[in-house]
Amino acid sequence: MTTEPKRDADIAFIKALAEMLRDNDLTELQVKRDYGDDGTLNVRVSRGGPAPVVMAAPSAAPVAVAAPVAAAPAPADAPNDDPASHPGAVTSPMVGTIYMQAEPDAPKFISVGAQVSEGDTLLIVEAMKTMNHIHAPKSGTIKRIMVEDGAAVEFGTPLVIIE
Repeated sequence: MTTEPKRDADIAFIKALAEMLRDNDLTELQVKRDYGDDGTLNVRVSRGGPAPVVMAAPSAAPVAVAAPVAAAPAPADAPNDDPASHPGAVTSPMVGTIYMQAEPDAPKFISVGAQVSEGDTLLIVEAMKTMNHIHAPKSGTIKRIMVEDGAAVEFGTPLVIIE
């Protein structure tokens, strides 16, 4: 592949990511493309204002971009209610759309109170028309499901609590 067609394909890819960010009302997404011996492309698209900001670097090193984030500190006496910090939290490994079953008429993979074994499919995250099965990292009981079927999720979004 020559440099110019590869560059054009990368530009189209980055534009598609920015469009996905806007259309799904996401604040950020990051993707790494591996071209084998030809190198890699690391892309981070972040919305810091009214329009998406796109940062890309064709290299083997990851792109690190600091974005100012204003967050109010939690009061010292407030309990930590962040589900992502729960030891049994299963978080989304990617940006995508949640599906609770393999097909529309099929039974859901999990329900609250259900027993799961390590490796069982919990749900599916669709990303760029690819169905990615999210597997249970450990055996246990589903204590909480924090996403709905068809919902958009970002990287790191808590999906399920297993205890």
